Amino acid sequence: QVQLVESGGGLVQAGGSLRLSCAASGIIFSINAMGWYRQAPGKQRELVTTITNQGTRNYADSVKGRFTISRAKNTVYLQMNILKPEDTAVYYCKVQGKSRSSDPVMDYWGKGTLVTVSS
Repeated sequence: QVQLVESGGGLVQAGGSLRLSCAASGIIFSINAMGWYRQAPGKQRELVTTITNQGTRNYADSVKGRFTISRAKNTVYLQMNILKPEDTAVYYCKVQGKSRSSDPVMDYWGKGTLVTVSS
């Protein structure tokens, strides 16, 4: 199985920065894509950004120009700049891939890390 552990969340003032990390471990055969999602209180989980094996990046309109996703082997990072109170949410890491060669492609989720942006 694939395990994901996020870190880097916390409390920051509006205009500040945070960097989230997500390390994938366990039995990993292949990873197709890695990404970040977030869920604010009372709202549905939404896509923040993804990065494919080919390096293609996709960003939600609300974070374009402020957030940057990067990846080093089985770790994905989210650099968040110019944070706004509306960025407050639990941020979840997601990996799409296979644990074993015989497995279907699956989505694996981390437990989330809380980001709070004060005004």
